[in-house]
Amino acid sequence: MSQDEVLRFLADPATHDGTPPERLETHISVIFLAGEKAWKLKKAVKLSFLDFSTLALRHAACLSELAVNRDAAPEIYLGVTPVTRAADGALRLGGDGEVVEWLVAMRRFGQTDLLSELLRRNQVDRALIQQVAAATWQAHQAAAHRPDKGGAAGLNWVIDTNATALTAHAHILPTARTRSLTEASRAAVVRLTPLLESRRANGKVRWCHGDLHCGNICLYQGHPTLFDAIEFSEDIACIDVFYDLAFLLMDLDHRGARILASHALNHYLDLSGDYLGVTLLPLLLSLRAAIRAHVAAAMGQADDATVYLDEALAYLSPPRPRLLAVGGLSGSGKSRMGRELAPFLAVPGAAVVRSDALRKQIVGAGLLERLPPQAYDAKTGRRTYAALYDICETLLRAGHSVVADAVFAKPEQRAAIAAVAARAGVPFDGLWLWTEPELAEQRIQERKANVSDATVDILRRQLTIDLGPMDWSRIHTGGSKDEAVTAGRAALCL
Repeated sequence: MSQDEVLRFLADPATHDGTPPERLETHISVIFLAGEKAWKLKKAVKLSFLDFSTLALRHAACLSELAVNRDAAPEIYLGVTPVTRAADGALRLGGDGEVVEWLVAMRRFGQTDLLSELLRRNQVDRALIQQVAAATWQAHQAAAHRPDKGGAAGLNWVIDTNATALTAHAHILPTARTRSLTEASRAAVVRLTPLLESRRANGKVRWCHGDLHCGNICLYQGHPTLFDAIEFSEDIACIDVFYDLAFLLMDLDHRGARILASHALNHYLDLSGDYLGVTLLPLLLSLRAAIRAHVAAAMGQADDATVYLDEALAYLSPPRPRLLAVGGLSGSGKSRMGRELAPFLAVPGAAVVRSDALRKQIVGAGLLERLPPQAYDAKTGRRTYAALYDICETLLRAGHSVVADAVFAKPEQRAAIAAVAARAGVPFDGLWLWTEPELAEQRIQERKANVSDATVDILRRQLTIDLGPMDWSRIHTGGSKDEAVTAGRAALCL
């Protein structure tokens, strides 16, 4: 039967105890919001990447959607409900008659609580986007490993699927440009195959969300919640975790929130230590933009489709890498400076490699876990700085800009980080941040949920260090935070 009768039934206020429902629609689903519930119907469509053409296939997809979303959003996903035909021919929700359609039953949340809507109202700050990044990382940690998927073959499948879909909309998306995108994407996969295959073999391909844009993240009971994960295709869902993250980063960037995208990226790095994933970003961001281009074209949104295509091509030509080192004693504002400058150095931001986060990754501690004094002995310090130099050089050689965030109080440490840039053949800048000791002490005492374990006693010991000759640009951070960042940008000619 046609779904039109079911759609009329779901649109009828009588179906929802007299409450007129609100209707939302995508290219594959129709959702009706009424009272405290949402009812999601899968359209009877067959596309290159999914098949909902029969009732049995839609039922299986509803069950799968429930299964893949309940871990991340257990309070939102309630079950699978049939639409049935009673003996009198009338349709019912969950009745005993013949099943004519299947719906995913969900607990309704305010559309104003979608991350996309919060962004539109400028209500997303660094703290919230870091919570989103943490929720993403936690979902990845819990996800099942799928080494049978992903890797170079997985991304080539994405490129082929995109190429077919883009070509189908040649009246909106010029064939010459989509062909160039496809060719450049395939070349990137060839170049990145060793890393992609290494990551696949080492547990970085997992059953992920698969559709992690800002419209599929909401604030539910005050917490970022990922919902509407891909249920209909293992090829789309079983992917490298950085490909999953890349959808969020691309969508933030597309919405004019590159600074937030940079914050999300770098908080994910602090939590995961997965720095090598950064080297895949130009390709992964491009693939995500290409998907949005053909989806927008399919929905008749020609202007949006063209913008996404432009972005997909631009991501594959990232800016030249450079290395910025930000040093200073505890409480001088290093981490804020590094975070704020990162979006001006790369797309969506330079990788901020922080000694405080690295030290905790090395000893296997949580990001906010306070380490014992022995974790700050000379041996661990040398290991931390050595790891910082190595990660920075690896990322620079792969073509991505880096911010190195550490105290860098010793001349030999500053020389070593400058040498990293020289070996990688990229420009280097060093910023030395300083402020009055009394203000630095106050900042340390006021810290909450901070990665740094620095105390006032540690600062006082640092103040006795002979810094030696200082050839880095000195930035006073005793005024407002905005003034300090402005001075940092000026020193880098940004």
